[in-house]
Amino acid sequence: MRILLVCPYYWPEPFRVARVAADLKARGHEVEVLTGLPNYPAGRFYAGYGARGPFHEEHEGIAITRVPLVPRGAGGAIRLLLNYLSFAVTASWKALSLGRRRWDVVFVFQLSPVTAILPAVVMRALYGTPVAIWVQDLWPESVASTGFGRSRLLYAAARAISAWLYRRCDRIAGTSRAFRARLEALGVPGWRFSYLPQWAEDFFGERAKGPALAAPRWASGFPIMFAGNLGRVQALETVVAAAEQVRDDPEIRWVFVGDGSQREWLETEVSRRGLQDRIFLLGRHPAEEMPAFFAKAGAMLVSLKRDDTMALTIPAKVQSYLAAGRPILGSIDGEGARVIEEAGAGLTAPAGDPAALAELARRMKSLPAAERAAMGERGRAYSARHFSRERCVDELERLLHDALQVGAADPAIGPT
Repeated sequence: MRILLVCPYYWPEPFRVARVAADLKARGHEVEVLTGLPNYPAGRFYAGYGARGPFHEEHEGIAITRVPLVPRGAGGAIRLLLNYLSFAVTASWKALSLGRRRWDVVFVFQLSPVTAILPAVVMRALYGTPVAIWVQDLWPESVASTGFGRSRLLYAAARAISAWLYRRCDRIAGTSRAFRARLEALGVPGWRFSYLPQWAEDFFGERAKGPALAAPRWASGFPIMFAGNLGRVQALETVVAAAEQVRDDPEIRWVFVGDGSQREWLETEVSRRGLQDRIFLLGRHPAEEMPAFFAKAGAMLVSLKRDDTMALTIPAKVQSYLAAGRPILGSIDGEGARVIEEAGAGLTAPAGDPAALAELARRMKSLPAAERAAMGERGRAYSARHFSRERCVDELERLLHDALQVGAADPAIGPT
């Protein structure tokens, strides 16, 4: 198949969409990418990129077309809105010319915002190109995490836009089974939906990969490690409050590996509360080095804010933790908690409850090392059964083939 992959984020930004593109290319498909100028997570353009591009480059043999956009900045609501709208407009304009190249299918890797689907819808309307999307962030529910959800008017507008865009896709996959009912409520026929979970990269199963960490200070005692984006939805205030509640135990360390819009806030809180010897911020490191960090952790931490939307999702870090065979602490509700509990891979507490998380940390530390190791092995086995990369890419190929067949049978999806 000739596939045009659309996503506002792409290499060198830290998203698995580049690996998805590489996997499809490795299976013999012709893949090109339409994306924006890289600026996530810091909110400013990466070195070597700016208002003058570059707008055309290649990575791992895959051609990349970039369009200008407004960078995210510090992640405030207005700046995010400008970022979202700018990509939708410039990518849709670019789609007018790209669409003439007769793609078999347009594939949207849909993170936030939902308006990233618009270029694909434009190509479908003008050229009849079938559209398949893989929903990572379900809208309008994800609006709440950007701060727009406080306005009923903006939420209603996001709901209307989301419904209009989703209904014009030939096939929709979601990372959570819970997405189906929400999409049906937006008028998307249930038969268009399929469950397609994320997977962990293969290297997460290799615990020792990456440079050896020479006895870092944070690794003494019992380190609890959070790896990934430091943003608002990660409920870092819950983790900091929990750390303060267990500060009487000098062995419990809280280690953050990652970066994001809340990094500065986190640094300020650590200093204000005098937790410098309990909370350690290690910054961002390449994903391939993460197993070396994971191996030093007593347990891995996943946290999300208490919110109905967040309860629908399975954070990608859960798959990584499972594949790495590490015990998990989950300050999380809904689907994410269900997976951890079903796998027998760790302990969970309600999202947004610092006291419960603090108690969980004490409990995990008190378990025999053999029991924690057994949790990790159960998680690894669960990951192999449910989240293997090969199995998920098989399902993705099937999704794209189905979209092609549906699009050929129904070249003009109407206002369903």
